[in-house]
Parts: sequence; C-alpha cells; structure tokens
Amino acid sequence: MRRLLAGLAATIVLVTATACGSSDTSGSSDKNSSSGGTSTVKVGLVPIVDVAPLYLGQAKGIFAKHGLKLEITTAQSGAAIVPGVVSGQFQFGFSNVTSLMIAQTNSVPVQAVVNAIASTGVQGKDFGAITVKGNSPIKSAKDLEGKTVANNALKNINETAVRESVRKAGGDPDKVKFVELAFDQMPAALDSGQVDAAMVVEPALATVKSQGGREIASPFVDVAPNLTIAMYFASTQYTQQSPDVVKKFQEATSESLAYADAHPDEARDIVTTYTKIPAAVLADVVLPKWPAEANRASIEALAKLGESDGLFKSTPDLDKLLP
Repeated sequence: MRRLLAGLAATIVLVTATACGSSDTSGSSDKNSSSGGTSTVKVGLVPIVDVAPLYLGQAKGIFAKHGLKLEITTAQSGAAIVPGVVSGQFQFGFSNVTSLMIAQTNSVPVQAVVNAIASTGVQGKDFGAITVKGNSPIKSAKDLEGKTVANNALKNINETAVRESVRKAGGDPDKVKFVELAFDQMPAALDSGQVDAAMVVEPALATVKSQGGREIASPFVDVAPNLTIAMYFASTQYTQQSPDVVKKFQEATSESLAYADAHPDEARDIVTTYTKIPAAVLADVVLPKWPAEANRASIEALAKLGESDGLFKSTPDLDKLLP
C-alpha cells in the first residue's frame, strides 16, 4: 500500500484545479461548508467526455436540488485521483474500475458508490479507440507488435484493453511497448510521430480524426459487451462517516447520468466548458453510454484480464468494491 500511494501521490502533484459552476474556491469540505442546507463536496475528475454528466448536473441544478455543490479538481487519470480520495483531499472521485481493483488489492480503502460510464459496445463506433496516423502502415492491432502505443496510465485499464485487442487480432501483446501520456497530448504526439499509436478517448479521439488519423480497433468492445469502464468512488471511511452525503451524491449523479443520456446535445456542449476541443470538432465526438447500473459481468471479465496481465496482488473482491 505504501508503495502504491507513494507512486500515485507523485502523479497527484500534477493535478490542476478547475472551477465548476461555483465561485467558492476556499477548499472547504462538506463537513465545514454549507449554505442554506447545501454541502460543498470536492470531486476529482479526469477532463474527458466521460464526466460530462457531472458538469451538466451541476449546471442544471440537479446537485443543488439534492443539497450538494461540487468543487471540481482535474487530474490526468483515475489512478492519480485515488490517493486524493483516500487522503481526504476529495470526498468523491472518478476512476476506471481497474484502478479501483488495483487499489483494493493493495489494501487501499476505496468503495465504488455509483456508476459512471460504459462503452457503446459497437466496434468502430465507440468513444475510445486505438488510433494511428492516416498514412501509417499499421492496419490492425496485430501490427502493434514492436510498436510504441501511448496510454494515459501504464498497467491499467487502457493497457489491458489494448492487449486484449492485440490478442484477438492474433498478435502477442508482450511485444507492444507502452508509454504514458495524457489524453490531450496524444493527438500531437501521434501526428508528430512521437508514438506509433495511441489509445485515446473522447474528445481526443475526435481531434485525432480531425488531423487525418484513423482508428484500428475498439479495445473496450474487445474486452466485453457493454463494458462498465469507470465509476465514482469514495474512501470506505467516508462512506461510513457521511452516509447521508454519499446517498445525496448517488441520487444526484444517477439523475445527472439519466439527463445526459436523454439530452446528448447538451452533454456534448458541456464538454467545451472543461476541455479545449474546438467547436468544429465537437460534432464528431462519440458519446459513451451513461447507464444507471454497472455491468457486473463486464467488470468480472476485466478483472480476469487484469489478473492475467499481472495487475493485481490478489483476486479483486467485487462484492466489497461495488455498491
């Protein structure tokens, strides 16, 4: 645990604070900041299309209706958010489920509290993809053998997914070289030839395509049908100490997920408030699915792949991790 937290803590130093519909930047938590029955909670997010429902829910007053105000901070990956939640820097965080399983099997006290996103389940029409330059000789995931592939976090969900795509294409994933790079840096790195391929998610995927890049595989679809990719979580201590706030967050988030799913144009527009995606590229952004419930079978498939890739010290206990 000590090694895990030390490594993740180094990443969290790079976190950049951003505002989310609030002028309150005092850094106060739900325990000591409330106005008219509204509690301020700090939330760690990755600035990608996945988290649009929270920004939209804040803007539409859904969280306020449930007595919450979100104070949002962004980070490069869910793995970087875990130590912030465990240390109390954030009350809630967004993370892919592999990061949560890694944390749990390293005795880091985390608890998923509500669903976040799922794959579209459609090859070639998902919000995440392995991409290459338009003139690249790479035609399939098998061709990634001996090549360099950018991921936002090493030994995590995207690496596992890419490895599965390589396997399914008949290649050897152990022959692929993975390098760590933030999503928003991947389009330029790919275009300049710094990497041979990049595992990107929206809105970086749309940016890559606008530069003439193309996708060669949909790794999340290769892992499992309708894969649950990420969830919102808290520390186990916080869920025990503040069950009422956790319940409010669960209800407000679930309502925000449903609103985003029913209003895709609004969800797409809100992305421009926390990313630098050009308006001309926005229309090409593929939105993920925002179901209310996690797909347990898909998480089990992801856990099995993670075990085969050596990501966990022990078998994840999904009964304890999932809500």
